[in-house]
Amino acid sequence: MSLRIALADDQALVREGLKALLRDLDGIEVVAEAEGGEELLAQIETTSPDLVLSDIRMPGVDGIELTRRLGEVRPDLPVILLTTFDDAELTLKAAEAGARGFLLKDVSPEELEDVIRRVAGGETVLQPVTSRVVRARYAYSDDRVPVEGFSPREIEILRLLAGGYSNREIANTIFLAEGTVKNYVSEILEKLETRDRTRAVLKAITLRII
Repeated sequence: MSLRIALADDQALVREGLKALLRDLDGIEVVAEAEGGEELLAQIETTSPDLVLSDIRMPGVDGIELTRRLGEVRPDLPVILLTTFDDAELTLKAAEAGARGFLLKDVSPEELEDVIRRVAGGETVLQPVTSRVVRARYAYSDDRVPVEGFSPREIEILRLLAGGYSNREIANTIFLAEGTVKNYVSEILEKLETRDRTRAVLKAITLRII
């Protein structure tokens, strides 16, 4: 079964280049393309893609807003954002919006394919954010690796949290009771010494736990 991609970039040349690259990859098909987020949202309703690959900076509905809106209507649909800017703030915004991947446009074709397949498989692959930037914005008490490690189940739940899933959606995805998921999330927050899900995800990404 092919992996169906929806593609958005306001630069036609970049969009055509990405399409050509994706066509050469086994089992990957571009089923929708647009020059902006609003247009792509409309196409997603009729094309049912498995993953969205979008530029982060576009006129109108940009990649961040596109990701937020998809989180409301299609929380199961992973988004990878691309940018020409090496900006830690953009990475943080992408994570907050629910993006599952964040890459610079100078990434190699091999790296892009690897990230697409990993994100489609449920992983979160965001460009590392320096702990200095995270601490300045979110005031973590420290950036030490938690003393207590994380179980495979907790890592799985952290990745779903990074994708913007609610406790109920996580429960349905991994076949657990919603109350059990809530307990896992509480344990994760305690281990990471964070008070909410967004900070937990950002700290986990910063420390490369996910």
